[in-house]
Amino acid sequence: MSFYSTRGGACVTASQAILWGLAKDGGLYVPSMFPLLPEDRIFGFCDLSYQSIAERILSAFLEDYSKAEIREAVQAAYSPENFDDPAIVPLKSLDDRVQVMELFHGPTLAFKDIALKLLPYLIRMAAKKNEETREISIMVATSGDTGKAALEGFRDVDGTSCTVFYPHEGVSEMQRLQMVTTEGNNTHVIGVKGNFDDAQTGVKTLFGSAEFHEKMNALHKLPSSANSINFGRLVPQVVYYFSCYAQLVCSGKLRMGQPLNFVVPTGNFGDILAGYYAKRMGLPIGKLICASNRNNVLSDFFRDGVYYTHRTFFKTMSPSMDILISSNLERLLYESADRDPKVVSEWMRSLKESGSFSIGAQRLSALQQTFAAGFADDTMTAQEIRRVYEQTGYLMDPHTAVASYVQREYGLQTGDFSQTVILATASPYKFAPEVLAALQGSEAVQGLDAFQCAQKLQEMTGVPIPKQISALKSMPERHHTVCEIGEMQETMLNDFM
Repeated sequence: MSFYSTRGGACVTASQAILWGLAKDGGLYVPSMFPLLPEDRIFGFCDLSYQSIAERILSAFLEDYSKAEIREAVQAAYSPENFDDPAIVPLKSLDDRVQVMELFHGPTLAFKDIALKLLPYLIRMAAKKNEETREISIMVATSGDTGKAALEGFRDVDGTSCTVFYPHEGVSEMQRLQMVTTEGNNTHVIGVKGNFDDAQTGVKTLFGSAEFHEKMNALHKLPSSANSINFGRLVPQVVYYFSCYAQLVCSGKLRMGQPLNFVVPTGNFGDILAGYYAKRMGLPIGKLICASNRNNVLSDFFRDGVYYTHRTFFKTMSPSMDILISSNLERLLYESADRDPKVVSEWMRSLKESGSFSIGAQRLSALQQTFAAGFADDTMTAQEIRRVYEQTGYLMDPHTAVASYVQREYGLQTGDFSQTVILATASPYKFAPEVLAALQGSEAVQGLDAFQCAQKLQEMTGVPIPKQISALKSMPERHHTVCEIGEMQETMLNDFM
């Protein structure tokens, strides 16, 4: 299967798309087609492990990887040493209609682990296939979770390095500590004095800079990406939509062929785009419900078809969604434009020059057949954390609570009470002060650090503190670099010296 750039300037293999991350014209790589899985084959997933389902989905897209290579990568990535639940993505019931798919059972307690434990294997294989001898230098902009997952995935992997840019003072304390305590001789963590959009734009600028590539080549390094702009990050996320559906059919909670709604807390649009890809492959998905926080650029887009970024940026209690420029939306726009790269390029040019673009009423109506959207501010999010815990005993992190709130509002507004799955993207203990304050009020966290809040939360709820959180308390901070937005290239290159 070939891969094209959303802006028209590339036709590459799967391994090249994964190795290079971003197309030279600034576009994102997309598959030339969506492999269709008939219902009987999806039904057969009921008898398979998560690993076996992953092998089948990945093989459908990554045709220049052998089945043996994919099996090797999948078995290594999803081993019991990496994930604490054999289901990898277990389901928990909130009621007879709503399930929560927990995506945080990996080493960094966030959904990014599911792709980023696999990506290093795919990239190393891709380098070998394409006779690439330079060090693969992974560059990541993170809003909180991708950074640690990438660092953990590439730590001390031969032939690679990993540099993470995160918004200084724009992530939770646990997220920051997870990153700055990372060990490994090939890891670099740099705080950027700005927000996530600044960091992401900076990384994209580096990818598009001939001067930067020349300097990296002189150091015998090939820049690549572990953000969800890399197709190797996106395709593993398609797998858990199929696994979830199979689990529900197998348990008798869903009939084969019955539509299932998914509610996805959304920032950079990769996680929900993976659901769209699954639907295009034949998975019986009803609605994909895009849940935003107060930075609700996406919910506005799905309401009126206008993407507008010249708005106030808010720091919220769900920082991984504090994003105004959702990079993966470009892949959906490519499909909305009937795969016309000229249309996508014009939209992206307009976004860069004026901060907005409009797709028109006809295209919006077509997207609304699949997508719905809503948002929750911090007050709504905190109330939802408390409501769900008091009514069900289930403890949610703020991002998952945003999705839960949007799910309830969607049902009330539309009367659609279909079987629904909420994607739980992070452990509540990554945001212990915010979760504790939501349950007991802001006075409950006064004078307490994140670890004391976690201890108090455990005492209150009986939900154990993950060992990854407890271990952070005694780990030394190893990365201290902070730079201005315009200093990202210089700072990164200096780290290599």
